[in-house]
Amino acid sequence: MNRWKHYLPYFAMLLIAAAMLVQGPIAQPDNYHAFADVREFSRVPNAADVVSNFGFLIVGILGLWWFRQRHRQLALGAAWPGYATFFIGAALIAIGSGYYHLQPDNARLFWDRLAIVVACSGLLAAGYADAYQRIARSALPTLVGVATLSVVWWLITENYGVGDLRPYLLIQIAPLIMIPLWQWAANASKRDRIAFGIAILLYVLAKIAELYDREVFNTLGFLSGHTIKHLLAIAAVAVLTINVILRVKGISRQQ
Repeated sequence: MNRWKHYLPYFAMLLIAAAMLVQGPIAQPDNYHAFADVREFSRVPNAADVVSNFGFLIVGILGLWWFRQRHRQLALGAAWPGYATFFIGAALIAIGSGYYHLQPDNARLFWDRLAIVVACSGLLAAGYADAYQRIARSALPTLVGVATLSVVWWLITENYGVGDLRPYLLIQIAPLIMIPLWQWAANASKRDRIAFGIAILLYVLAKIAELYDREVFNTLGFLSGHTIKHLLAIAAVAVLTINVILRVKGISRQQ
């Protein structure tokens, strides 16, 4: 493996971090909590945005349940702790995001974003381990700790009127940039690359749907852009989960 391929993911992230530093604080939009679909169902406020999160719980539990057997965990090697954290994070997103959408405000949004960065940290650790078949024991706790601090930083700066999302956004961007580059550098399998590519595409579509929350709701009348964002993000998590399950099944057949 060429040495420059190994360093390219870190150089890319360094450039993004430098661009964010030059950019200055990235604030949350003033109308962030003003979602389009506020319909109540069975006394549940904002029902569509609340209930649509349960897919995260289903996929997260599915991943943890399927890997409950020790030999399946061992088949993933150094990547298992990262994937376990990813599955736990996905399940926590259902709780954190559901809690937030019941009564959207910054205090509740903290828990939503905390669950998201936990999932991102796990995925990042798993992606590195998949590529290089190794990871330092302290790497995953460090990633989760740094990711947690990114959300704490946002909330503190938000409370002081200068909200800064840069560290939080960096944690979200990192898997999207670094994992494909790690896969390329390590000549990962075509199936793994395709699966992650599909997941990235779904994530991008989810962010677009989020940006056009009200326009989508006004057009469709029964589903908002933010609800569609949840569904697309769940699909992205499902693609990654199914891919890693199929990979382990393939390993089991070869043994």
